[in-house]
Amino acid sequence: MIALVLPLFGPLPTTVQQSLAQSIVTYVLTDPLTGQAIGGMDPVSYFTEPAPLPGRPDFELVWKGAPFQFANAANMEIFRRNPEVYAPQYGGHGAMSMSRGFVSDADPLIYTVFKQRLFMFYSAANREAFLLAPDAAALRGQEHWTTLSKTLSTR
Repeated sequence: MIALVLPLFGPLPTTVQQSLAQSIVTYVLTDPLTGQAIGGMDPVSYFTEPAPLPGRPDFELVWKGAPFQFANAANMEIFRRNPEVYAPQYGGHGAMSMSRGFVSDADPLIYTVFKQRLFMFYSAANREAFLLAPDAAALRGQEHWTTLSKTLSTR
């Protein structure tokens, strides 16, 4: 029935075609509504505060094609000087998923700092699985990231 009715609507509207073209997985995971990396959270604050702080629009820096926000100018400058230290591993994509060989979203509030690196996870269960053998999971994740990151867009 659908095959008979669909041709009556003609070609796909331009807006549908544009939406399909925009569903590209990017190198740095960004919030689909705001476009902000790691949900607008300050990446430096994961290392310096008991809980991550929300960033502010007036302290924004674009890195790897994604806008990162910071709670203050000092954190923005710290990140600018050494982003590889403070940016989440695997572009903020789910660390346990990466360890298993695929790219997934992650929740910026489900994370761990392991060996001075920030790892984010899709779920608390994924974080717990990672923490059972973090060295092995991080190593496998890095191996997969080396290959998979080459297929991701930097916008």
